[in-house]
Amino acid sequence: MLVLVDLDDTLCNTWEAARWSVLRLLPHLIRKGKFKALLYILTQRYKELEQSRELHLLNLDELVGNFMERVYKSTSEKDLKEMFELVDTTFFSNLRVYPDAIDFLKGLKEIGAKIVLITDSSSEWQRKKLEHLNLKNYFDSLIISGETGYSKLEPYNFMLAKRMFPKEREIYVVGDRDDTDMRGGKEIGATTILVRRGYFKSLMPKHADYIVKDLKEALEVIKHEHKKRG
Repeated sequence: MLVLVDLDDTLCNTWEAARWSVLRLLPHLIRKGKFKALLYILTQRYKELEQSRELHLLNLDELVGNFMERVYKSTSEKDLKEMFELVDTTFFSNLRVYPDAIDFLKGLKEIGAKIVLITDSSSEWQRKKLEHLNLKNYFDSLIISGETGYSKLEPYNFMLAKRMFPKEREIYVVGDRDDTDMRGGKEIGATTILVRRGYFKSLMPKHADYIVKDLKEALEVIKHEHKKRG
C-alpha cells in the first residue's frame, strides 16, 4: 500500500498560520505607508496567484518579493527583509500539527503503508516546516516541488511517487485541494480522499472519491478500502 499525503492544511494549519502573518503585516504596511499593498491584501487580489505554477516553487522570502513586485515597481532590500522576518517569525510561531495528524500517520504505519509526502513550495521552506513540526521521520520519501521543478498542478510528482514504489498497486492520495491533490491522484489511478479544511475547504470537488472532515475519517476510509481489496 502506498499513501501520498499533502502537508499544508492537511497535516498542519498552514492557512491559519499564514492568516496570522498577514494580520501582523497589516499594521507594518500602514506604518510604512504601503497602502497599495494593503489594498491588494484587503481586496483578496492574492487569489489570482492560486493557479500560478511558479509560485508553487518559491521560498517564503521569494513569495514576499513577488507579492511586492506585483504592487510596486521596486521595493528596497531593507523593506523586503523587514517584511520577510515579520512574516516568517509570525508564521512559525502559529504553525501547528493538526491534532489528528500523528495518529493518522501512525495508523498508516500500523497497516504497513508506505507514506510519501508530496508538497508544493521551496525545499527550504517545506523542510523547515517538517523540522518545526517534527514530522519528517514518518515518511518513506519526500517529494517537494521546489526540488523536482514541478508543482502539483502537474502530474509529474504523483507519477514520480508511483515510480519510487513500483510494487505498490494499492495507492491513496490524501489532501485538502481538489485541483492538485485529487486531480493528481486520479492521474495515477489512486483512490482520492479530500480532507475538507484549510484555505480551499469551500470549493466544490470534482476529483475526490471520498470527502472527509478530518484525518481520522481518512484513515477509516483507507482501512475500509484495504479490507475490501484484501
